[in-house]
Amino acid sequence: MRVTSLSIHALASVALYPLESGKAVEKTMAHLEREAHPILSLLGLLAIGILLTVFGGTVWTAPLEILIVFFHEAAHALMTLLTGGRVLEMAVTIHQGGHVISAGGNRFLILTAGYLGSLLIGAALLVAGMRSRHDRLILLCLGVLVALITALFVRNMFGLIYGLIAASLMVGIARLLPEIASDYSLRLIGVMSLLYVPADIFSDTIDRAHLHSDARMLAEEFGGTTVMWGGLWLLISLVMIILALVVGLRRRRSPVLLPPHT
Repeated sequence: MRVTSLSIHALASVALYPLESGKAVEKTMAHLEREAHPILSLLGLLAIGILLTVFGGTVWTAPLEILIVFFHEAAHALMTLLTGGRVLEMAVTIHQGGHVISAGGNRFLILTAGYLGSLLIGAALLVAGMRSRHDRLILLCLGVLVALITALFVRNMFGLIYGLIAASLMVGIARLLPEIASDYSLRLIGVMSLLYVPADIFSDTIDRAHLHSDARMLAEEFGGTTVMWGGLWLLISLVMIILALVVGLRRRRSPVLLPPHT
């Protein structure tokens, strides 16, 4: 949840305006009261994780799982652009698959960006949901970004419909519902990513190493084996998950409140 610290401007107000300082103190204390203890936050994340695990692979979690696939393909597309290439086509399917057809760019970084990029997006959203005071703005920007990526790159019908609906829901939640809805939407997407991506890496690159996955293409083009690249990505993903949880669960220091001048 969110907590504020007193800025220099707020401190000056406390010193100069007793009535306003009382309001500032009350507002700050209200934020402190809303901040959940790290143990409670962890229990909340565990509860979300258990629910997503129990219902994983069903119609109830399919929209979230497809969203993580969307992030995966979007990460390929964005890395293509960042390394000077062109995105010719992006697709996301109802069967939780997808692809990006590109020209140019750094092939190594493009292939690596899929799994790790989608996990990075999810981890960032989770941390934002737990630490930021701007949940609505973050979810709104995410919705706009999903809509832009869909309109610019997605070329299959399901991907177009899904991307626009997902973007509309994010924008609608951010604009129309209470802020706590945006807060927990970010957390839900983040936890889903932290659960889905490592399992997907293991399934696609280690358990079923024969698949034509990103890791297999990386092995064919740069050497090594599918299992080697998959194992490395899995290790990196676990480190990213631990870092996200440590940062997200870290409790902020309580601000020092100065008494109003009389």
